Amino acid sequence: MPNEPTDHPPLSAGEAATDPAGPPGTLTLVATPIGNLGDMPPRGLAVLAAADTVLCEDTRVTAKLLARHGLARRLVAYHEHVESAMTPRVLGELAAGRRVALAADAGMPLVSDPGYRLVAAAAAAGHRVTAVPGPSAVLAALALSGLPPHPFLFLGFLPPKPGQRRQRIAAVAAAEAAGLAATLVLFEAPQRLAATLADLAAALGPRRAVVARELTKLFEEVVRDDLAALAARFAAAPPRGEVTVVVAPAEATVEASDDDVSARLAAALAAGASVKDAAFAVAAATRRPRRAVYALALALDSSSRRRP
Repeated sequence: MPNEPTDHPPLSAGEAATDPAGPPGTLTLVATPIGNLGDMPPRGLAVLAAADTVLCEDTRVTAKLLARHGLARRLVAYHEHVESAMTPRVLGELAAGRRVALAADAGMPLVSDPGYRLVAAAAAAGHRVTAVPGPSAVLAALALSGLPPHPFLFLGFLPPKPGQRRQRIAAVAAAEAAGLAATLVLFEAPQRLAATLADLAAALGPRRAVVARELTKLFEEVVRDDLAALAARFAAAPPRGEVTVVVAPAEATVEASDDDVSARLAAALAAGASVKDAAFAVAAATRRPRRAVYALALALDSSSRRRP
């Protein structure tokens, strides 16, 4: 069906009731709870029950969700390690008229999960692609943060390695120095949270932020403070569970003072950044010449090493 138009008309109420998973050859993205199982969209359950194939990142997680609602469907693993090989097979199922659902382990599919290549390929092949929207940790944390909700920039998970993480944050700082003013939203593993908050504080300077943990669950926690204070808090008491971080947008650019540059460098070095990474991040955030900032970072590092 490669020559079919991709602008499909909406289903009528009768069609939707008869075929919850859509007409033959439909790919449906199904949002799932991010914690509280009561948040499962009823229409999502109907789609999963009617689908010929349910794609999911972890079949064990989706199997538990289906079992809770008395459902048993054909589950097929679809994650980053099999995405390239699986996409043509799924397109073949759609071409054969099978109804396919893609469910995330938690939240909306494609948000920090694989699937966008499949959506693009299915749409290009003329298949109907639709979605059952629902729970999203990104939007829940953004709404709870009390920070400006738009525009916002979702960064997903930052790289786990410190050097790569600092380079990514430095790139954001450089974009802010060039005029970007957006609330930042990102996911982080609990064991890396304190280090990431410290890196954000070093590169972005004093900034309001929110750490939202275990959203919709029994021990939901939303902590509001500045980045440095949050870094210290979670270094002293490492968190557990799923974590979403929301950072206030950059304020109007004001030329950083020498003391501010030195303070940012000292914070970055204290957080474990190399002289090179600290200089790169602070130079990007303050629009100072990189060589001058690097020389200052070297001096600060040398001075700290000479202290008893």
